Amino acid sequence: MGKSLVGNHIRKLRFKHDEMTQQQLADKVGVTRQTIVALEKGNYSPSLELAFRISHSFDLPLEEVFFYGDTLEK
Repeated sequence: MGKSLVGNHIRKLRFKHDEMTQQQLADKVGVTRQTIVALEKGNYSPSLELAFRISHSFDLPLEEVFFYGDTLEK
């Protein structure tokens, strides 16, 4: 199984939000810490619902948390 085409800025955003832990984010959006780990590593693409829950947890639009394809992380 290769890397997902859906990338994200979750790790960077967690640290910008009072150094939120993976567990704190997982609890906030209703998933396991392992799911957050897999998302951050690019090993898992979230469902649309989960992507929105994560974006809302950071008070950001979806496209500021997630990107698709060849878009490079800034």
